Amino acid sequence: MSDILILNGRLVDPTSGVDAERDVLLRSGRVAAVEGPGGFKGVQAKETIDAAGMIVAPGLVDVHVHLREPGQTYKESIATGTAAAAAGGFTSVVAMPNTVPVNDSVAGLEWMLDAARGAVVKLFAMPAVTLGSKGEEISEFHELQRAGAVGFTDDGKPVLETRVMREALVAAAGMGVPVSQHAEDTRLTGGCSMNAGPVAFRLGLRGMTIEAEARIVERDIQLLRDIERHDGLRPHLHVQHVSTARAMSLIRTAKAEGLHVTCEVAPHHFTLTDEAIGDYNTNAKMNPPLRNEADRLAMIAGLMDGTVDCIATDHAPHATFEKEQEFERAPNGITGLETALGLALRVLHKRHGMTVSRVMELMSAQPAGIVSLEGRGTLKVGSFADVVVFDPAAEWSFEAKRSRSKSRNTPFDGTGMVGRVMSTICEGQVVYRG
Repeated sequence: MSDILILNGRLVDPTSGVDAERDVLLRSGRVAAVEGPGGFKGVQAKETIDAAGMIVAPGLVDVHVHLREPGQTYKESIATGTAAAAAGGFTSVVAMPNTVPVNDSVAGLEWMLDAARGAVVKLFAMPAVTLGSKGEEISEFHELQRAGAVGFTDDGKPVLETRVMREALVAAAGMGVPVSQHAEDTRLTGGCSMNAGPVAFRLGLRGMTIEAEARIVERDIQLLRDIERHDGLRPHLHVQHVSTARAMSLIRTAKAEGLHVTCEVAPHHFTLTDEAIGDYNTNAKMNPPLRNEADRLAMIAGLMDGTVDCIATDHAPHATFEKEQEFERAPNGITGLETALGLALRVLHKRHGMTVSRVMELMSAQPAGIVSLEGRGTLKVGSFADVVVFDPAAEWSFEAKRSRSKSRNTPFDGTGMVGRVMSTICEGQVVYRG
C-alpha cells in the first residue's frame, strides 16, 4: 500500500472553500478522497497521521528561491535547499537563474530539473529573460518553455532596457507565462548597500531610494498598457519582492485598471525595518533592502487588502565567510524557507488578524496560480498529494545552526515563530517529519 491517511485535522483549503475538520486519503501520489470525521472508518493505509489539533493544508509554493546549483554549491545545492523547503512546509519551489553559468539554455534547464540533482520537493525553474542575464537579447522562450520553464526572470538584475523588456513581455504573452521583474533602476543604486534614510545616514552608508524600485515598476506597467493597446496581447508582469509603499500603490492602481500584474512580498519586508541592521549586521543586508516602518506597514496593507498575490521567500543562501565582511562588500540576501510560515502566522495572523485560510492562499493556492502549477496549491480530489501539517498554536524559536540549508545567513536566528511544521508530504511521499 502507498496510501497515507490524515485523520482528525482541520483542513484549510482556500481553493475548495473548506475550513473544517476533515480526513484526507492520499493514494498513488494524489488526493484520493476527503471525508468528514469518521468517513474512513475501517480503511487501512500504509501510514496514518493523527493530525488532531493540527491544520492540514495544501503544500506551500514558493515562486522565488535561489538554490545556487550549478556553480556555487558551497552555499547551497538543490538537495539541501529543497530539504530546507520541506522543513518549512514547502512542496514546490521555483528556482531563479542566477547560477554559474546562468540558466538560460535548454541544456542548463534540463540539467537543473533532472532527478539526479536530488530535489526533495518538486522543483520548477524560471530561466533567464536575457542571454547571460546581460539585458541585451532575450533567451529562447519557446524552447525553454517546452523544456519546463514556468516563466522568465533576470532576478538579481533588472531588465533595464525598455525595448528588451517590451520584447520579453510580448513573447511571454503569446505563451501564457509571466515575466518576473527585479524592480531596481540600477542607474540610481550604484554603490548603495541599504535603504536611504536616517539609519544609512547614521552608519555612513549610501542608500537606495524608493524611486529606484518605483521607476521600474512604473515603466513596466506602462509597457503593459502599450502592448494591450497596440498589440492586442495581455502580458503577465510579476513584480518580485516589492518593498516600498510607492511601488505597492502603482501595482494597486494597475490592478484596478485590469492590467495583468501580480506581485510578491517577502517575509522580511513585512517583518523587519532597516533598524535591524543595527551596527552593520550583514545578515540583515538584502536587495531590495529593508525599508522604513511606513513601507513595512504598506506591505502588510497590501497583503491584507489583496493587492499582494503571494508571499515568496527570496531564499538566498551565502557562506559565512562571505557575510563576514565589511557591510558594503558583503553579498545581499538571507535564507528564508524555514522561517516563512512561522513569520507569516506570527505577524499576519496573530498580530494583524489575517485568517489562516488567507495565509494559506498567499503561500499555496495563489503562488501556484501565478506560474500555472496545475493540481498544486489545493487538496481537491485528484490534485497532487502535496500537504503540510502544522501546529498553529506552537510557539518556538528558529535556530540557524539547525537549518537544513548549507548557509546560516538569517536575521531571524533566535526569533520567535508561531506554527510548527509537523509533516510535509510531496506527491504522496513524506519528505519531512517535525
